[in-house]
Amino acid sequence: MCGAGASSGFMAAAARKAAKKNSADIEFKAKSESEINAHLDTIDLLLVAPHLKYMIEDVKDACEKAGVKYGVIPQKVYGALDGKGLVKVAEEHLQGGEQ
Repeated sequence: MCGAGASSGFMAAAARKAAKKNSADIEFKAKSESEINAHLDTIDLLLVAPHLKYMIEDVKDACEKAGVKYGVIPQKVYGALDGKGLVKVAEEHLQGGEQ
């Protein structure tokens, strides 16, 4: 999730490429903050762009109500558009290592 969905679009594309290369069974989609509530029933994990981490309390409440895991993408991963790093972050969250 990012503000308008543009930067997260690049991040999601890099993660999709890395997931395919590494045969990870994870699908990445980019959404803007205004679209999130409409999609919570179709996802398992919501990752927030680091520049929107101030919204994590709102995200937390919505995700907990929907039974969706959530987290903030590390700045190092996001800033470098590190698709492989994002796959790793997603796997850690999905396996229950972090909320």
